[in-house]
Amino acid sequence: MVTVYGIKNCDTVKKALQWLADNDVQANLHDYRVDGIDQAYLQRVEQLFGWQELVNKRSTTWRNLDDAIKQNLDQQTALEVLLAQPTLIKRPIVLGGSKPLIGFNAKIYGDVFGH
Repeated sequence: MVTVYGIKNCDTVKKALQWLADNDVQANLHDYRVDGIDQAYLQRVEQLFGWQELVNKRSTTWRNLDDAIKQNLDQQTALEVLLAQPTLIKRPIVLGGSKPLIGFNAKIYGDVFGH
């Protein structure tokens, strides 16, 4: 069983969940808006992917961030902002498989899940 972290109405999360279902991979969704996140989760995924990879610079949340924060973003500031605004985290993050994944790419999912 894998856990997909993201937001249920995110198109990329939907694609990932559909791919997993179509390929008989059991998955649970951890919705940031419903289930929230904590510091321990952020530290774990930051160690796996790096803070730069976690920040979704294509999101509406990013566009709405104060320019001073965007221009002076470092590890500490990024983690503080991500904790306060989880919708800024690149989605989905898939944990529990043979390799942690961030984002959705059908070929990479196929390689990781053997399909």
